This record gives sequence, structure tokens and C-alpha cells, in this order.
Amino acid sequence: MRVGVLGAGAVGCYFGGMLARAGHDVVLVGRQQHVDAMAHGLRMETTTFDETVPVAATVDAAALADCELVLVAVKSGDTEAAGDQLAAHLRPETLVLSLQNGVDNADRLAARLAGSARVEPAVVYVATEMAGPGHVRHHGRGDLVAGPGARSVVPVFEEASVPVAVGDVAAALWAKLVANCAWNALSAITMRPYGWLDELDGAAGVLADVIAECRAVAAAEGVTLPKSLEADVASLARTMPTQRSSTAQDLARGRPTEIDHLNGYVVRRGDDLGVPTPVNGVLLLLVRALERAAAEG
Repeated sequence: MRVGVLGAGAVGCYFGGMLARAGHDVVLVGRQQHVDAMAHGLRMETTTFDETVPVAATVDAAALADCELVLVAVKSGDTEAAGDQLAAHLRPETLVLSLQNGVDNADRLAARLAGSARVEPAVVYVATEMAGPGHVRHHGRGDLVAGPGARSVVPVFEEASVPVAVGDVAAALWAKLVANCAWNALSAITMRPYGWLDELDGAAGVLADVIAECRAVAAAEGVTLPKSLEADVASLARTMPTQRSSTAQDLARGRPTEIDHLNGYVVRRGDDLGVPTPVNGVLLLLVRALERAAAEG
């Protein structure tokens, strides 16, 4: 299969690399430094192998024109720009999978593509980071949840050792949002991984407060979250103990974070629906303050 990846960061490189390693024709669209480094392949340092995988890489989204499957892995703040880039190049039969944090990116992409391709959301569970240009490091997991509209590509992923569960993707997106709200800001504020945070006295209580607020907002939206959510969120400290959140990685690199689409989304929807979200509000403020301080030097 001809597969394109728009957003050759940690998530895009991991899933694109796994598909390339399985023999698919993969082109990655990303920043120049990563494109230059991948002239001789993408280094994938995972929990089970360390290999350099041949891929094509470019800074030009026009290279995605003949792709049957496109994975969008840009930051949530770049969704509209990504949709505009893709709209000029994709065919109506192309399947676009949004592998992004947040709950509304697929809808935002679809609005920009306006029928020029079919867009489906997918929920990503993987702990990765870019260890250097053209070098993705994997810390754990590597599976997806997708809706029935993506069923045709499930065998493609599973043959590439990427498990895919087909189910209620809207509820799964919200569950992932809650996990991100619980861990991402705390990891960014402390610049520490999940396992380190889990050892702190009082951490469990803060996580419980964040989750309770998110549950209340989701319920007001008409979304039912799983009863196991608290245990699922807590388990990330065991399954991904060495992972620093994507928000922490963005802050460390001086880049804008997705905090407005994580805790910020919950706070905005809480305000709209009359649901108090004070703990999420504090975490949002602290990360915004760190972003501003970094920008001011």
C-alpha cells in the first residue's frame, strides 16, 4: 500500500516506520532536519528492535497525492493548516486517519477537506519521542482504536505488528483525552516521566480530581466513559514508566504545546456546560505560564 504521513514527529514516524518495515511504500512529510536525516532511512529504536528502516521523506505535502492511506499526526493547533495542505492533493477515495490528541481533530480536518478525501479518527496509545533527527525512540505500547469506517485498513496495521481495536471511537477519544489531561500537564510542569510522578505522595489524589472533572464534562456532553477509566489512567505509569508527555517534550524544545486542546478543551466545555473544572484550570494555567516564560527567555 502507498501510505503517506503528514507530521513526521514521534507518532507519525513510529506508525509510518512500522508500516514501512512491513513492506509498504511509505512517504513521510515533516521538518527539514528530519527529512535530511532520513535520506538513509528512519532509525527506529523500540522496545523489541533497533533498526534503520528505508522510507521516503520530504517537506512537500504534494508527495501524498497518490497515497491510498494518509496518517495525520500533526499537533492539534496545526489541524486546519494540515487540512488545507491535503485538500489540494488527495483523491476522494483516499482514507485519512487522524492520529492526533483531542476529540475534534477529525471533524476539523473533514471540514477543510470538504469531500476531497474520507476522514476517520483513530486513538493512539504509544509512548514515543524523537531522540534526534530521523531517530524515533519507543518506550511502550503501539496500538490504535478506530471506528468501523477504518475497518478496511485494520489488516494492514496488524500485519505490521500494530494492533487495532474497532469500536466506539468517540468514547475512546474522550478516554484518551482524560488520560492526557491527567498526565501531560504534570509531566510538563515537572519535566519528569509518568513513573516518577506516580511515586509522589498525593499524585493519585490529583489524578482522581482531574478525572472526576473530565467525567462530569463528558457526561454533560452525553459521552459515557468506561468504569475502568481511573484504573486505565493509573496503569500508564506502569506500562509507560519512562515516558515524558508530549507536552513536556514540546516545552523542552521551545515549541507550542497542545495544552489548549487537552485540559484547555475540558475547561472551555466545562464553562459552556456549567461544569466546574478548577483542577484542570490550574494545570492549564501553569503550562501556559511555562510556555510564556520559555518564549520570553
